[in-house]
Amino acid sequence: MELSTKNLVLDANSPVDMQLHTINSDGTWTPEGLVDYLKAEGFGMVAITDHDRVDQTAALQKLAFEKDLPILVAAEFNANWRGEAVDTLCFGFDPENQAIKTLAANILAMQQDNSRKVYDYLVKHHYRFENETDPLEAILKRPSAKQPFALADLLIAQGLDGAEAWKITQEGGMKFSTNPIANVVDAVHQAGGVCLIAHPGRGQFWPIFDPPMLDDIRSDVPLDGFEAYYPLHSAEQITMFVEYAQKYDLLTSSGSDSHGHNRMPIKYPAQNSRKLLERLGVQIRA
Repeated sequence: MELSTKNLVLDANSPVDMQLHTINSDGTWTPEGLVDYLKAEGFGMVAITDHDRVDQTAALQKLAFEKDLPILVAAEFNANWRGEAVDTLCFGFDPENQAIKTLAANILAMQQDNSRKVYDYLVKHHYRFENETDPLEAILKRPSAKQPFALADLLIAQGLDGAEAWKITQEGGMKFSTNPIANVVDAVHQAGGVCLIAHPGRGQFWPIFDPPMLDDIRSDVPLDGFEAYYPLHSAEQITMFVEYAQKYDLLTSSGSDSHGHNRMPIKYPAQNSRKLLERLGVQIRA
């Protein structure tokens, strides 16, 4: 497979965004619509990081050539570490490598099992979906990252509000499936890629990493770096992540985490992710 980033040269200030999502996972952008927007806005290179999807790589590279916008091979893998959800941004892997294909297949199988369990719970608790055409079958065909939302949507369609729908699905055991982070990093490395912690300072459903916690996770798993530049990181966090990466010779990335028009892509200068991009074969001019 020919890569759209082969022999790519970017200026240090060329705008890039290295975390973007489409309808192939939990986003609302179509790949074509997203790339058209990015091209019109003058982005020099991007990474589409749909959750746990490696099967769309060839289609994205074809789109990159058609639209004349380089797209990195990338994905965001849902992982867990010491009982916490830790998302990982992975770049530059071979999507045909069996280890990484198995990683993605495991997530889908686990999420489908969970969807069946939650659906059975809803039916047993007297929720009926007679007006739907085999809703479970349709849900199981969705990307793994969308299945929990699809289950909640069944209840919302019956008149429940979003909060109540989520509460009921969680009572039924709904969860976002994850792989152990050690398995993720091992598979990505086997496939020739690099693996970074996504949004390490975001919080909400994810831990907020500080230097001691970064030390801990790196003692467990040979991670390559983390996403230092992220819209929910404070200036102080960004400085801390950049200095930590410099101290330990780690890679940093820059991403908006755009899933649709409610959070738009961000023009980060390529210089912010120079070490990572050069590792992936992209030359950055001073």
